[in-house]
Order: sequence, then structure tokens, then C-alpha cells
Amino acid sequence: MTREAGQHVGSICLTSPCLPPKALPEMIAQMTPRERLLLIAPGVLFLVAFGSFEIGRFASRKEAERKAAAQQATSESQNLITVLRTPELGERRFHFTRLVENSTGRKLPPFDKENPASLVILKAIREAANHAMKIHSGEGSPIRGLRRINEGSRFFEDTLREHIDAHQDLFCTIPETGEGREQRSGYPDLRIEHVESGTIAYLDPKLYEAKSRASTLRSFYYTIGSSGSSKITDDAHHLLLGFSHDGADGEWTFLSWELLDLSALKVRLKAEFHASNSDLYSDELLIESSSR
Repeated sequence: MTREAGQHVGSICLTSPCLPPKALPEMIAQMTPRERLLLIAPGVLFLVAFGSFEIGRFASRKEAERKAAAQQATSESQNLITVLRTPELGERRFHFTRLVENSTGRKLPPFDKENPASLVILKAIREAANHAMKIHSGEGSPIRGLRRINEGSRFFEDTLREHIDAHQDLFCTIPETGEGREQRSGYPDLRIEHVESGTIAYLDPKLYEAKSRASTLRSFYYTIGSSGSSKITDDAHHLLLGFSHDGADGEWTFLSWELLDLSALKVRLKAEFHASNSDLYSDELLIESSSR
């Protein structure tokens, strides 16, 4: 078979639907390297072109996604700044009850002293408060010698919890988060449950100097977090137990206590951005430091 004949037959056989399956390998074997290259070249060029197109399209899509994400982040920051600059936002008062209900989905009913279960809780808190004030005004209190009175709050929490939990009709525990983790930090500090009725009250002890009772400085904080991190997991009364002291650093004497119903509380919002030492003193921000 001449080369021209082979080319003719090859052309017919490659395009003919009646080409025997075994004929194609034999025909390719008779071709020269140049003819084989010409045979596969269109396919190779197509794959190269298609690959380049897909790579370009992927790169364009990723760039578009990056720009969209950057624009969204910028827009969110601008919207946040606009909200925070709302006139008199820091002077507005918000109902604590609504904040709790909207952020946790839990109800915050007023405390009813006439309700039998609430009355049991009230008497237990009263006895525990008197006991804690007496214990921590004495020489043997672990609060004596602390650098700051705020560090003494945890000792009051422990004393109150132990005393209230000893009541036969009550449980007093550290609240768990929505994820089921017991957590001491954050609001509220204690959870009291009347076993028979299921009535629940959250209790938050606070220590303050007697002469600062009318101070306008912030002393109560509530942070809205995710449902999993919130310690408010029940419909409950929210109570604050404030202990006043004489201000004698390291030798504090506690003078009185007050139990407050937070269902009527109105709070303010202070918008601020913050960073920890871990955020500040990082290699990413460091310019230079002294030798250690």
C-alpha cells in the first residue's frame, strides 16, 4: 500500500462508523511519526486550550470571591460604626428583661414574695446572706489580706452556694452553659432551684463600698453571646445580692446586704472595642524590644 493510499484509507476508516475495531491499531502502526503527530495534535491543542480556559475561569472566580468578601467586611464595619454613632445611644436605657428574653429566649418573671416556692428561696437567701456577711467580716476569712475586694466575690459565692444548697428543698449550683459546661465566669454566678415546684432563680452576688452606693460608675455587666456560651438556660427570676463594706483595704468589714429584683432593671450600652495582652504583645505587632 502506497503512502497516499494509506492516508486515503486512514481518512475513510477514522471517520467511518463501519471501521472494524482491530483495524485502527494496525493502521496507526503503519503511519510515520509525523503522521501520528498530526493525528493527535488537534486533541492535544484542544486539551491545552480547555485547561487554560478552566484555569483562567477558576482564577477569575477566586478573585471575584475575594473582592466580594472584602467588600462585605468593609460594608459590615461601616454599618457597625453607623449604628454605634447613633445619637444618644449611650444614654438610652434598655429593659434588662427584654434583653434577656431576646438574646436567650428565656423568660424573666418578676419575683413574687407571696409565692410559696419563691418564699422558700427568699428565706434561704436571707439566712445565707447573714451567714456570709458574718463569716467574711471575721479575722479568719480568706478575704482578709486580698489585694482587691473584687477578688473576694468568689468566696461569697462559695459560702452562699454551700449554705443554700444545704436547704432540704433547694439545689444551689454554678450555672451550666447551653453547651452543658459548668462555668464560673460571666453572669449569672449561682442557680437556685426549688425542687418540688421547679421554680428557678439566678443569684448574682456583688461587693461594694458603702459610700459608693450612689455611684454612677458601671458595676453590673451583661454580655450577649451565642446560645451555646450563655449561662441563662432557664425561665427564671434574676436576683442581685449586694453586700456593702467599710472600705478598709485588706481588713474589710461587711455592713449590710440588699436583695434586688432585676426584672425591673434598665441598663445602658457602652460600645467599646477591646484587646487582651495576648492580642497586644504579639510578634505580629512587635517592632523592637529590650534584652531580657
